[in-house]
Amino acid sequence: MKYKQVISGVFLERLNRFVAAVEIDGITETVHIKNTGRCRELLVPRCRVYLAAAENENRKTRYDLIAVEKKLNESHHLLINMDSQIPNYAADEWLKKSGIFSEKARLQREVKYGRSRIDFFIVDGKRKAFLEVKGVTLEENGVALFPDAPTERGLKHIHELMDCLYDGYEAYILFVIQMKEITVFRPNDAMQPKFGEMLRKAVAAGVKIIAVDCEVTPDSITIDKFIPIELD
Repeated sequence: MKYKQVISGVFLERLNRFVAAVEIDGITETVHIKNTGRCRELLVPRCRVYLAAAENENRKTRYDLIAVEKKLNESHHLLINMDSQIPNYAADEWLKKSGIFSEKARLQREVKYGRSRIDFFIVDGKRKAFLEVKGVTLEENGVALFPDAPTERGLKHIHELMDCLYDGYEAYILFVIQMKEITVFRPNDAMQPKFGEMLRKAVAAGVKIIAVDCEVTPDSITIDKFIPIELD
């Protein structure tokens, strides 16, 4: 997935969930944040951020904040894409070449099931599967964690995927880690114990969970490698 036009800036402050002040070439600009999560470990004052130009010229904000450089030590920054909409696009590009499904698989987006819309419904020969995508931006010492804030929506999706199994479908959760340099993925039990509990219950029932990292540049993101998962 590649963005059309990207520039860099210096993050100043988050004004609310949706808007931030960013310095671009010495001028303070109000930009849209494409992630309503807390992202406190990412959006720190004076960090380097990357902005995609909005396609709608009549919009109040001219740019979307899509990526950030996270300082790991004095000499190294980790580039993290924090656009919450992009993991689904990256998954759409990747799924048919992932080895999980064949290249002939048919992918449908945002298919209604129960009380939810599941990100993908996949028909691959006789196989029929529902797959939900979760973007991951929280990193601690090389460990990717989800969620970064309590998510009732995430719990509802796990329930729905377990119901899919009972109705004869395959069910998957794909965690798209929006960065490199990750050694393992874990549920963030410290943030929301219930999510980890439900995830483990779903796996025991037969829901398959997958974690992948991404090659990230200021103007692109591509799913790269499978990442080990630790649930214990």
